[in-house]
Amino acid sequence: MDLKSYSEEDLDHLFELAYIKVSGTHRKFPQDVLLYFYAYYKHAKNESDLKVTQNPVDGEQLVNAFKANAMFQVKKFSERESKIKYIKLAKRYLGDEFQIK
Repeated sequence: MDLKSYSEEDLDHLFELAYIKVSGTHRKFPQDVLLYFYAYYKHAKNESDLKVTQNPVDGEQLVNAFKANAMFQVKKFSERESKIKYIKLAKRYLGDEFQIK
């Protein structure tokens, strides 16, 4: 599967489909995988601004730190590359639930 050769329109469509499948599955993903899904999606959608509250509650500060770290790790990729990585991660963890044609 060479997603790099896909047109922007086809890649966008596949990315949105992957997002729908990941969001709708009942599978449980490891925490680090969830962070990558989060970071790739946010970066691909150019929504990289992490919102941090002044008075975090119940571990929110730790969660924000992990999210910020994940966002930092994917910043080196273009938005297109983040879409491709999101799609590949979805294929890897959803298997037959997400078929790429």
